[in-house]
Amino acid sequence: MNWTPIKEHWRDGVEILLLAVVIYYAYNFLRRTRGAPIVNGLLVLLALAFVTAALKLEVLSWLLSAVLTLSALAAVVIFQPELRKLLAELGTQRLFVTAREQREKIEVIIQTVERLADVRIGALIAIEQKIDLQNAVESSIVVDCESTPEMLETIFFPNNAIHDGGVVIKNGRILRAACIFPLTQRPDLSKSLGTRHRAAIGLAEETDALVVVVSEETGQLSYAHNGQFTKNVTVEALRSFLTAELIPQGRPQNVLEWLRSHVEAWLKERPAPAPPHSDPGPFTAAKSARPTAAPPSVPPAKATAKP
Repeated sequence: MNWTPIKEHWRDGVEILLLAVVIYYAYNFLRRTRGAPIVNGLLVLLALAFVTAALKLEVLSWLLSAVLTLSALAAVVIFQPELRKLLAELGTQRLFVTAREQREKIEVIIQTVERLADVRIGALIAIEQKIDLQNAVESSIVVDCESTPEMLETIFFPNNAIHDGGVVIKNGRILRAACIFPLTQRPDLSKSLGTRHRAAIGLAEETDALVVVVSEETGQLSYAHNGQFTKNVTVEALRSFLTAELIPQGRPQNVLEWLRSHVEAWLKERPAPAPPHSDPGPFTAAKSARPTAAPPSVPPAKATAKP
């Protein structure tokens, strides 16, 4: 097999792969924002530009090329909020988040549900994972603020206008409030489960979100994940569950920890260096190899008897 073309053009393949990944994630992010129709319009213009160039329609090709040139400058102004949000979301990805920051985010949820359970205020908190919850939520109100116990308590306070429904949290930020989650249709559930619990199970059945529930009637804590529902758990059990799901054991949480773990493993596997020693030389070696003579034995003195 001839490997020459691969050796000569492997950099081109890597560059195309990186560009495809960047374009894919950028499009997936922008299509969930208010600028999605503009992105679709730009894609239509780009497709028309390729068609006119292939058919050699000179006038239309010139017009579309001019429009696309100006649209590159206009995109910076039009997508300014989306670009800022994209960069902020990129900086808060798990690759750059330490385990300590993840524990701080978990403690925000733990403190919130503990306070709400003490005063028996109902709450429904969904932690977004890989699957976007926007498609699973029927209606919601965009909040986009930092997740703190005080903010969450304010949202779920009974006299608040948006206390009904659930809250979506991602990367330590409250994205949406007053969310209507899909209800589960399982017939084997107890009739004592309220709407919050059924909404938590329904969302866990359709997505990979971690859903935490505070019962308004009893103040008991529950959680749902992957279609499984665990009822009446303690605060410590909830903390252990969130820690196990959000901070997987045995896997570094950021680049620095990854490098540190690999360096430590390399140092442990590396054999210990031999202790330094000097060349004894020919005379010293001969001297050390020469057998040493035993000291001459002294005959014991004869005892003389006194007259």
